[in-house]
Amino acid sequence: MAKKKAGTLLAVLTAFAVLTACTGNSGGSTNNAAGSNTNTQTATETPAETKKEPVKISIMANLHTPEVPDQAIEKLIEEATNTELEIQWVPDGSYDEKMNASFATGTLPQATYIKNQTSLVMMRDAIRNDQFWEIGPLLDQYPNLKNLQKEVLANTSVDGKIYALYAERPLSRQGFIYRKDWADKLGLSAPTTTEEFFTMLEKFTTDDPDGNGKNDTFGMTDRSDFVYGAFKTVASWFGTPNNWGMQDGKLMPEFMFPQYMETLEFFKRIHSAGYMNQDFPVTSKTDQQSLLLTGKAGVYVGSMGDVAGLDTKILEVNPDAVLDVHHKVSGPNSEYGIWAIPGFGSVVLFPKSSVKSEEELKNILSFYDQLMSPELTNMIYWGVEGKHYTMEEGKVIPSTDTAMTDREVKPYMSLQIGGPVTIDGFLEAKHILPSKAKAEELIVDNNNYLIHDPAAALDSLTYNQDGARLQEIIKDASYKFMLGDIDAAGYQAAVDQWLEQGGQKIIDEYNASHTAAQ
Repeated sequence: MAKKKAGTLLAVLTAFAVLTACTGNSGGSTNNAAGSNTNTQTATETPAETKKEPVKISIMANLHTPEVPDQAIEKLIEEATNTELEIQWVPDGSYDEKMNASFATGTLPQATYIKNQTSLVMMRDAIRNDQFWEIGPLLDQYPNLKNLQKEVLANTSVDGKIYALYAERPLSRQGFIYRKDWADKLGLSAPTTTEEFFTMLEKFTTDDPDGNGKNDTFGMTDRSDFVYGAFKTVASWFGTPNNWGMQDGKLMPEFMFPQYMETLEFFKRIHSAGYMNQDFPVTSKTDQQSLLLTGKAGVYVGSMGDVAGLDTKILEVNPDAVLDVHHKVSGPNSEYGIWAIPGFGSVVLFPKSSVKSEEELKNILSFYDQLMSPELTNMIYWGVEGKHYTMEEGKVIPSTDTAMTDREVKPYMSLQIGGPVTIDGFLEAKHILPSKAKAEELIVDNNNYLIHDPAAALDSLTYNQDGARLQEIIKDASYKFMLGDIDAAGYQAAVDQWLEQGGQKIIDEYNASHTAAQ
C-alpha cells in the first residue's frame, strides 16, 4: 500500500512539473478537461494495450472565488485517477438556483454537490421519489469511503438510507474576533458573560478606543445572516436550542423558547444604544468585515477562523491593530454552549437522470474513493508542495501569495470528501499567526460544549415544501423586534401566523418522525 501511495504521489508531482508550464486559466464557467493536453507525457502512462480508457465524470460544484480555477490541479487529479472531468463551476450566490433549474430540466451532472444542510433538506422529496442513487450498501466496498463517519452519514440520510457523500466540517467554529489593542487600552479582559460582552461593546462605542478624540467607533459589526452572523451564536450563549429543542417532552422550534426572546431583547438593547451598526439586517458580509477592518467596529461575531484573513487585511490599514479571538461566554441563566452543525458542509448526490447504471455509479464512487486518499486530499486542499505550500515540523505553511492559491487551489476544496477525522494523513497547518493558532484550539475546545440539533436527521414534508417561506415570517419579525419596530405582542402575532400557515404541521410531523425513529 505504501509503495502504491508513493507511486501515485510521484505521478502527481511529475505531472505538475509539466502541466504548470502549459496550463492557464480556463476563462469560462465550465472546465472541459478532455483532450486539452494531448502532448503531455507523464510518469503514470502505461503501454497502449494495457491502459484503460479514462472514466468520464461530469460534476457541478460551488465556486467560492471570483474566477474559475486554473486547470493544473484538475489535470493532476485526472492523471492520478484515470478520469476525464467536466466540472461546471457555479458561483455560490446563484448555486441553489442553478441546481434547481438543472434538476427541473433533467440536466444535473453525474455528481451534483448540494451546498449545505438546508439545501439538502429541500431535496429530500426528490430523493424519496427515487431521483437519486442510494449508495449506503456500496460504501463498504471502498477502502476510503467506508471510513466516513456513520453518525454524520446518518445526518444526511433520508428514511434511514444513505444517498450522499459528505465533506467533513468542524462541528462549531463559532466565537468572536475583537480588537485586543482597544480592549487593552480600556482595561478590558475577554468577556465571559453576556453582561461583560455588552460592557465591551459599550466601551468600544463611548470611550474612544482608537484614541483619536472623535466619537467615530462602535462595538459590534453584524450582517444579514441569521445563522452565520452574530445572532445564532449569541443565542447559544443564552441557552437557546439549536433550531429545535425539547419542551415538555415535545420537539419545538427554537423561536418558541424563552431564551430566544432573551436574545432578541439583548440585541434590541445593543442596537438601541448604538453599540452596533444600525443597518445590520441589510449589511453584507463584505461590508460587515470592512467595518472591522477600517477601525469603525471592534467586535466581529462569527467563525473564529476568519481571524487569519482579517488580520492580514487590517494590518494593511493599521499596522498597530491587534486582533484576538474568544469563545466562552455564558448567559445569566445558562452555562456556555455553542450551536453545532451536523458534521458536514456540502454533500454529493448522484442523479439517476445522468448516472444510468450501477456500474457507472461504482466507477464514480471509485473516483471519490481515490479522491479521499491522503495524496489527493492534500493536493485539492493545500495544492502542490513547493509551489502552494512548504512543510515545517510536519505541518503546512501555505504560500503568502493568496491570489495564486485562490486561483489555482481554493476552488478545488469544494470537491473534498471526508476530512481530517476520516482521512489518515490529512496534513495540518502550522499557524504562524498566534491568533489563528488560538482560534483553531478554541474550535476544537468547542466540541466540549456543543448544542446539537435534535431534528437534523428527522423529516417533515411541510417543512420541505414551505419551511423556507415560513422561516421568513420569523426572521422578519425577529429583525423588526430588534430594531424596535414591533413589541413582544407583535412578535407573538408573527409566531401565531407561522403556526397557522403550516408551522403547527411542521411541529407535528417532526414529532411523529422523532417517535418513529426511537
